[in-house]
Amino acid sequence: MTVHLPAHDDGVMDAAPALYTIRINGHLGATVLSAFPAMVSQREQAQTVLTGLLDRSALYGVLAQIETLGLDLVEVRQITPEPAPAQPDETGPP
Repeated sequence: MTVHLPAHDDGVMDAAPALYTIRINGHLGATVLSAFPAMVSQREQAQTVLTGLLDRSALYGVLAQIETLGLDLVEVRQITPEPAPAQPDETGPP
């Protein structure tokens, strides 16, 4: 039996939504995709990739729906936006 230690819980839930991609084996049809109205789907090779802005509660809801539908979950990834490149100083060198 595998034992999982609980994660540290500081009692604060991150309320800010984050961008997630969820990769599922197989091509999902319109009926199954309708279970994920907050997500945008695209096909990549033999997988379906769902992308959406989700808070923690919504993420857990999507994962529960994937399990309920018996889908083969491959990966869940939080996408962090890349920092914008530094703007050159418009005044130029002194």
